[in-house]
Amino acid sequence: MKKRGRKKGGNADGREVSLPSASDSQHSILDTIDSPEDLRRLRIPELAELAEEIRERIISVVSRTGGHLAPSLGTVELTIALHYVFNTPVDKIIWDVGHQAYAHKLLTGRREAFESLRQYKGISGFLRRDESPYDIFGAGHSSTSISAGLGIASARDLKGESYHVVAVIGDGAMGAGIAFEGLNNAGASGRNLIVVLNDNQMSISPNVGALARYFTTIITSQPYKSLKADIWELTGLLPRGTGRIRTAIRGIDESIKSLIVPGAFFEKMGFRYIGPIDGHNLSYLIRILRSVKEISGPVLVHVQTVKGKGYHFAEADASRFHGLDAFDKSTGRSKTNRAGPSCSEVFGKVLVEFARKRQDIVAITAGMTKGTGLSRFAEKFPHRFFDVGIAEEHAVTFAAGLAVAGYKPVVAIYSTFLQRAFDQIIHDIALQKLPVVFGVDRSGIVGEDGPTHHGNFDLSFLRQIPNMVIMAPAEESELREMLELALNYQNGPIALRYPRGTARRVDSSKKIKKPLRMGTGSVLCQGKDAVILAVGSMVWPALEAAQLIKEYSVGVVNMRFVKPLDKKLLRRIYRKGSKIVTIEENALEGGFGSAVMEFYEQNGISDVRLKRLGIPDRFIEHGPREILLRKIGLDTEGIAKGVRRFLQEETKVV
Repeated sequence: MKKRGRKKGGNADGREVSLPSASDSQHSILDTIDSPEDLRRLRIPELAELAEEIRERIISVVSRTGGHLAPSLGTVELTIALHYVFNTPVDKIIWDVGHQAYAHKLLTGRREAFESLRQYKGISGFLRRDESPYDIFGAGHSSTSISAGLGIASARDLKGESYHVVAVIGDGAMGAGIAFEGLNNAGASGRNLIVVLNDNQMSISPNVGALARYFTTIITSQPYKSLKADIWELTGLLPRGTGRIRTAIRGIDESIKSLIVPGAFFEKMGFRYIGPIDGHNLSYLIRILRSVKEISGPVLVHVQTVKGKGYHFAEADASRFHGLDAFDKSTGRSKTNRAGPSCSEVFGKVLVEFARKRQDIVAITAGMTKGTGLSRFAEKFPHRFFDVGIAEEHAVTFAAGLAVAGYKPVVAIYSTFLQRAFDQIIHDIALQKLPVVFGVDRSGIVGEDGPTHHGNFDLSFLRQIPNMVIMAPAEESELREMLELALNYQNGPIALRYPRGTARRVDSSKKIKKPLRMGTGSVLCQGKDAVILAVGSMVWPALEAAQLIKEYSVGVVNMRFVKPLDKKLLRRIYRKGSKIVTIEENALEGGFGSAVMEFYEQNGISDVRLKRLGIPDRFIEHGPREILLRKIGLDTEGIAKGVRRFLQEETKVV
């Protein structure tokens, strides 16, 4: 790093300030930034050097911790410019999702803590209000920044206060319905609100839909071509200076496009449109943002960036480097060695096998083709694959339409994102008893992405829906059987729930095998003192825990179905007089254990002794999955401890 002598610098208002000399500090520029106030003391030329240092720090840390690399690398200059121009945290910057906010964290007092990114008890990979006063609005799901920003701007006006509100949103997130709802309301309100559209032409998977193609297709439209031809013809009629005029027109061609094409849509929405702007040109960004501060009413600043900017592996493969585990900086290769394919990959592979035999099977995802394991399906059956972008509500109702027309839709969505489509599942799918299959990916604890991404609630919110079937495989072969059952089921929707991580593969000779029938469980081992009813990812930890409890005889049942429950099995267990423990990787409130309790209550069995183990009634922090499961008592030792304590205390739960 270059040493810097004492120089005159300019802050965001253009005033010169003194900067430290080499004798004052041997640190990098970044190491002198403890808040945006320090940033504003720098000269604009120094900001480019700072941007390089920020990129180096992000790559270095994320290579060890994993995280959302490419999005954050693409917004370094934009982040610097925003904090340089706006008086944060008095002025409010609302980041959408948080994927692109690593530079924001580094510049807002978390430079040293950044080494703990996504680690247990470290700083979050997303925005958290309890982490920093600069994190104005928490975010882990997309497309919320405009609506939240308008709410903050409205509160400002109601209180008679004066500050700027800036909502940053990506081009992928702009395709979601809530973003348009926010735009529509904000444009009509006339309030002072700045929306920064970060356009990197690629969300998690390449953007899809008419909006993603808008800026390209419009310039080939007849109105634009006619306007350009008319101007060209007019200049040709002029007697002198035609050559110079036409040369000038060539130079402003791109400016004409930006004036009459992309801005038209947002202007119709009630926004003053500025752009497109090179999102990596710091001096120009700063100049534009300073001007935008003076504009009244809703303004949209269209900034074009390169996802993965400054790290060639990320630029070349932005989808893979969107979110990833630890990797080797020099090669870009992952450091994670999985024992086998993930549940998502198994799901995708098996779906392809069935799709080869059945032409009615179609697959749908919401901007997560690779993450949900559907890349192979998309490659093999492109005409039967639909990536609808970040629009979960639309994905579900779109599937309903396909089902009405005689197809068998399989909708693969992460559990945490499926929450957004709760009404559509009820109104558009279950009420009409449409045979849609839901691949509920990343169920339970997902790890380092934390509370915004844990899939802890799907059993609870899906179980209450009439006509819904819910099942959870304990291992790879069972996932295959369940998917086949789901594809053949025609009486309504089915949810197939599976966790993040490697699919467990079990030697068939070591397990008790029974044909999979609707609403049936499987007894894995018998026990006289108690029986554990486990579902999904908790089956094998429960079996291992039962073997640890030497002083008691504990049986284990793989329930397989959360809805409908195996009622015959539950009655048989009660008649034996065993104490019952339910285990699930889901919120205890309204989950699998609650379903078992309700069954006994509805059947007049009031003296059952039952203990529920699951995810407690709080949002679970981020950190490695194995640590989090241990902390909430859902690892093998924790389950054994919970069952042993229950048996010792003879707890009675009604």
